[in-house]
Amino acid sequence: MKRKTPEGASFAEATQGAQLFAPSAARNLAPIAAEIAIVAPLEGTALEIASGTGQHIIAHAKAHPNIHWQPSEIDEDRIASVNSYVQGSNLSNIAPAMELDATAQGWGKKAGYDLILLSNLLHLISAQEVETILKEAAIALTQGGRFMIYGPFMRGGVLTSEGDLNFHNSLQAQDPEIGYKDDLWIEKTAQAAGLTLHRKTEMPANNPAFTFQKP
Repeated sequence: MKRKTPEGASFAEATQGAQLFAPSAARNLAPIAAEIAIVAPLEGTALEIASGTGQHIIAHAKAHPNIHWQPSEIDEDRIASVNSYVQGSNLSNIAPAMELDATAQGWGKKAGYDLILLSNLLHLISAQEVETILKEAAIALTQGGRFMIYGPFMRGGVLTSEGDLNFHNSLQAQDPEIGYKDDLWIEKTAQAAGLTLHRKTEMPANNPAFTFQKP
């Protein structure tokens, strides 16, 4: 389903043409890229779920030229932004953005990815939608493929900062089905989907990164 993005959750400003610029994406790009450098394959295919403005995947494609990158989005304006960045990059290892609702069942059957990336989405969707993403990603990955997830989470059921508590409460006030997911629940749910935890890293801004692997 296409769930309405909560207020204050995903700010991006227009720049040139269809391109959008998200300050938060610019801030978290370096630590995410550093983690990808550790977990990504030397070559293969990669899918980015919810590519947003397109800022991240352009940087990833430049840093990993032997990986073919597939951006995806559900929002028309963001698809246009991603494609504008792609066209301006002159990179041959990145495809135009495809429309993908990763919370819908069935998309994993059409894939075969060595790496899947997802940043800053799980707190904006329901627990049931998270379960669907994990199940479909497990189907979509090749054997040994990895799924890296970055974003804000509870730690053992606890919101560990005042900012996280306020943001979580704001999200739930707009939609009681969404909000921060628990880190231990994510690990358990991924395992139930057929994935194993390969790596868990504490990142800046109090956000962890999980990398799950398909055995």
